[in-house]
Amino acid sequence: MIRTIKTEEITKNIRQMCIEANHYLSPDMEQALKSAADNEPSPLGKKILCQLQENLAIAGEELIPICQDTGMAVVFAEIGQDVHLEGQLLEDAVNEGVRQGYTDGYLRKSVVKDPIFRENTKDNTPAVLHCSIVQGDKIKLTLAPKGFGSENMSRIFMLKPADGVEGVKQAILNAVKETGPNGCPPMVIGVGIGGTFEKCALLAKQALIRPVGEPSIIPYVKELEQEMLQKINQLGIGPGGLGGTTTALAVHINTYPTHIAGLPVAVNICCHVNRHVVRVI
Repeated sequence: MIRTIKTEEITKNIRQMCIEANHYLSPDMEQALKSAADNEPSPLGKKILCQLQENLAIAGEELIPICQDTGMAVVFAEIGQDVHLEGQLLEDAVNEGVRQGYTDGYLRKSVVKDPIFRENTKDNTPAVLHCSIVQGDKIKLTLAPKGFGSENMSRIFMLKPADGVEGVKQAILNAVKETGPNGCPPMVIGVGIGGTFEKCALLAKQALIRPVGEPSIIPYVKELEQEMLQKINQLGIGPGGLGGTTTALAVHINTYPTHIAGLPVAVNICCHVNRHVVRVI
């Protein structure tokens, strides 16, 4: 049976999600930071992690953004094939929600109309919208505001098939080494392997919104995530880039079929807040 959803519901939810994501840490990230602080052996690293938690608590109590870079809004919309949208175009409804959220929430507006001429849009639109059609009669919205301190450190590697899994591991480590303190560690590392140039980047972005502590359901990928997390945390970058064993809170890897001649790998770096909010309409 077809279910009608008015796009004003999407606008209302996106507005609220923009404000929520920028003021409160998600429960999975909150738990990951607490565990990291409890287990960090470096006194300085532990101090930095405790200060981060204190800052996050103040942000929630006083409704201050958890990061001054309130990001470019990235929205994933999983739309049930039995949904009929009524009202604005979906993209317009999402952008209106972002406009309202960033304006009403007094959030920093960082989006420019043109990448060369750099005039600010003054409302943080447009968002980056990714849509997929799924079963059912609901819409699942995931909002992930992405700051560019960490986004700028992300990388794509077009490896050769002969590079194999060892080449993939080296690419991930090289990306994190080059990032150093610039990704605002402790970081969450999203990795996409396979597909095409653009598909592996999307896989990496989607990997960031997987709840921290939820491993891949593919056995070899789960082992690769654990191995890379261990190796990254042995780099010694540590919280705030000041040393320690907590350079990353998690490594999440998504894979996809690819061409016989290619092995695309994308590494999407995210800072310690790794903002994401999910709602189902």
